[in-house]
Amino acid sequence: MLVPLLRWYDEHARDLPWRAPDRTPWGVLVSEVMLQQTQVGRVLPRWLEWMDRWPTPADLAAASPGDVLRAWDRLGYPRRALRLHRAAAQLVERHGGQVPADLDALLALDGIGSYTAAAVATFAHGRRHAVVDTNVRRVLVRAVSGRALPAPSLTAAELRLAESLVPDDPDRAPRWAIAVMELGALVCTARAPACPACPVHDRCAWVRAGSPPHDGPARRTQGFDGTDRQVRGRLLAVLRAAPGPVTDADLAAAVPDADLRDPAQRTRCLASLVEDGLVDAVALGWALPA
Repeated sequence: MLVPLLRWYDEHARDLPWRAPDRTPWGVLVSEVMLQQTQVGRVLPRWLEWMDRWPTPADLAAASPGDVLRAWDRLGYPRRALRLHRAAAQLVERHGGQVPADLDALLALDGIGSYTAAAVATFAHGRRHAVVDTNVRRVLVRAVSGRALPAPSLTAAELRLAESLVPDDPDRAPRWAIAVMELGALVCTARAPACPACPVHDRCAWVRAGSPPHDGPARRTQGFDGTDRQVRGRLLAVLRAAPGPVTDADLAAAVPDADLRDPAQRTRCLASLVEDGLVDAVALGWALPA
């Protein structure tokens, strides 16, 4: 499985700047945070702008939270921006402004979980770790376990499987990690896998079993329109665009009562933004954190 997959990756890998030979560990960390639950096409222009403006952790740490949130724009899940801002300050305080290679040191940074820590250690520093995201889980459960889709959340058995497949060769381990991930993103997709184009098609346990359908619980999908998440995003968009504080009337005009699922939704969403540190109450109304 290793050799054909690496050959496929060498030929078909997307040309992304956070994979370029001159990318920095900081650029890899920023990309991994931005890519959490966000598509590559949306991340790419924002990453380029971000790295041009804040090419080092020290640059970002010196910025205001409000400027960071404005630059994050509509990437979604804006708490990631504040966590990355705090992580940048921690990198300056604890590591001299450098992104460490040690897994425990990465895990100690604000907002960095086990996946992101392993990805940064592997892709930025060439360390040997199992990097297991949704795409990797799907590829491995099909190719090795013969099932259509993995369990709703990562299991210990999946992690052990992923770890057992990481090559011992330190030069191949990072390439293996990104190649499996790329295969899941481009070929072994959730809804329409392009099995004939897969480099491990002839050894895939799921294909050999006749590609049986998913027999587990149905995957729940939630609409976006009208949700608290959408209302929060619309409120933040007003604050990002405003040169100064905005009033309750401004927010009500941006998210009118007719667009709300219930009368308290706008107030509830604003309160949650304040609680998350994304909005401050100021004398004249509301503003992004200074």
